Amino acid sequence: MGFERLREDSVKVLSEKRAIKEQRENAAAIAFVVLAENGQVDAVTASEQSALFAEWAPGVNYTVGNLRRYDGILYRCVQAHKSQEGWEPAAAASLWSVTSDPAEEWPEWSQPIGAHDAYGAGAKVSHSKKHWVSDTDGNVWEPGMYGWTEVVE
Repeated sequence: MGFERLREDSVKVLSEKRAIKEQRENAAAIAFVVLAENGQVDAVTASEQSALFAEWAPGVNYTVGNLRRYDGILYRCVQAHKSQEGWEPAAAASLWSVTSDPAEEWPEWSQPIGAHDAYGAGAKVSHSKKHWVSDTDGNVWEPGMYGWTEVVE
């Protein structure tokens, strides 16, 4: 009788410990998402933990800074809006910008449409089969025209 009681208590204690560990992990994930959405976590780190962010969905009120996954890519909301079909992040550059992909050192350059997606100083891109590094913050110019240094390897 005593052995059974001890076993039940042990199982109960282990179950409680697992529940506490799971709650701590969930709380850490929530804290990470909140910090990332408030700009306190860099885009590369956020992308490395992209599984923590919810998938984009239609019919949701998004606010500036929200991070959502869509087709395996992490996007940041740059304009508050209520999402709808046709406004998916990949199709709505005025509403969403792509965060950094840590696996891609030289992502393909894309024309910024405003300050929210302009390149920062030190940003690396590929353009016209060459590698470029931005010389300035707020860089909206095409590499090779102004504000970029070609990297010759």
